Amino acid sequence: MNEKSTEVRSVVVEREFAHAPEKLWRALTQPHLIEQWLMKNDFQLAADHRFRLSADWGSVECQVMEIEPNKTLSYTWSAYGLESVVTWTLTPTAAGTHLRMEQAGFRTDQEQAYQGAKGGWQHFFASLEKVLDQQA
Repeated sequence: MNEKSTEVRSVVVEREFAHAPEKLWRALTQPHLIEQWLMKNDFQLAADHRFRLSADWGSVECQVMEIEPNKTLSYTWSAYGLESVVTWTLTPTAAGTHLRMEQAGFRTDQEQAYQGAKGGWQHFFASLEKVLDQQA
């Protein structure tokens, strides 16, 4: 067996937001807000719930894995042969919240998906920030 084929990489994006964890949690878990910064979806905050994220380029099949309100959310992220897991971690700070997103599971032969995710999540984080700033 070729060891390289089992090697996996992660994309990690971390950012400080001047908003409370509860506010970020809403943006990560309410379908109408998810649609504003990520993609159209049929997300439900329920363990094992299967949902789909849809965009012009296609869709992502997902399943909720872990829920710890205002702290952790993880779900599978499957699209175009990529089987990965997205984990959101919210940590309160003096100024608001430190948000960490890790998408784990990129094989070494999935360079295009890996590079796409690196750029894509930066864009999604910028959109998330706008959504948060618009929310009361």
